[in-house]
Amino acid sequence: MEKIRQQKIGIAISKAGQQTVVVKVDTHIAHPLYKKRMRVTKRFAVHDTESKVQVGDTVLIGETRPISKTKHWEVISIVKPNTTITI
Repeated sequence: MEKIRQQKIGIAISKAGQQTVVVKVDTHIAHPLYKKRMRVTKRFAVHDTESKVQVGDTVLIGETRPISKTKHWEVISIVKPNTTITI
């Protein structure tokens, strides 16, 4: 029986090594008392085997076995590449 693994969409904010990318994932939660929606940001160290992800790309990441002390996620696909022009 295949175990269902989590998937998240986030933005690559830095390259932390040859095969590591730091991805920022934003989620919205409701405050327990006031019910106002708050944005919660979490950073994930993600394994990128092909080193194709660039800073600013929107990526789909998925859970995987532990690769290192902090890497438990891997890049599944690039949803939207970064289109900003840097001069």
